[in-house]
Amino acid sequence: MRHVRLLIEYDGTDLCGWQRQANRPTVQQHVEDALAKLLGHDVTIIGASRTDAGVHARGQVASFRTDKAIPLVGIRRGLNTLLPDAIAVRDAAEAADDFHPRFSATGKHYRYSVLARADRSPRLHARAWHVHGPLALPAMQHAAAALVGEHDFSAFRAAGCAATTTVRRVESIAITRSEPDVCDIDVRGNAFLRQMVRIIAGTLVEVGVGKRAAAEVAEILASRDRGRAGQTAPAHGLELIAVGYDGARVRS
Repeated sequence: MRHVRLLIEYDGTDLCGWQRQANRPTVQQHVEDALAKLLGHDVTIIGASRTDAGVHARGQVASFRTDKAIPLVGIRRGLNTLLPDAIAVRDAAEAADDFHPRFSATGKHYRYSVLARADRSPRLHARAWHVHGPLALPAMQHAAAALVGEHDFSAFRAAGCAATTTVRRVESIAITRSEPDVCDIDVRGNAFLRQMVRIIAGTLVEVGVGKRAAAEVAEILASRDRGRAGQTAPAHGLELIAVGYDGARVRS
């Protein structure tokens, strides 16, 4: 039985997230349905990240098993013929039998994008959170420094999070301008709690617009109180950039 690993890119705008749901379009559903047509048998795929509705990805990793001898290039090309325009397979490779997209991962890289100006952008309306007024990046960078390292991130997880431990390690948070009015918040870590990156982004943006002091972020982290952190930033500004394995640093 072959074990095949896929690298998947998608625009999550009109998708209801990664995980299959009854009567709703999801990435898992589309890929599994396409694989069933290509391979001639039902397939269950496992993804590295259960991204929410509206979240995008350029580096989602998934795997499936099959006894079909279709070449890897045929799997990639066949899937891209069958998948909707919002989803594409960038690569297909043979995987070790014990590989697990989620549990074998040693790091993930997410990017949250913010459009900070008075006027909206049709080009970025589904790719960046639009906030009015400029962002103070130095204050955001100072606040973000308190989150780097291994901490209890209870204050930065959504209600209903099923994680058995709230301790996570954030390797780095880089806050830069990719365009004059666009701020990118790049967060790399070993793993993340439910909506953790979006809550971090929402809190840092509140620092950037002057709604809270940079020093408050360390206090919020120590409090372990979700009620003290900022809003959960909208899903459409988030993108899964890459998933790392074998201890390798996650790069874009």
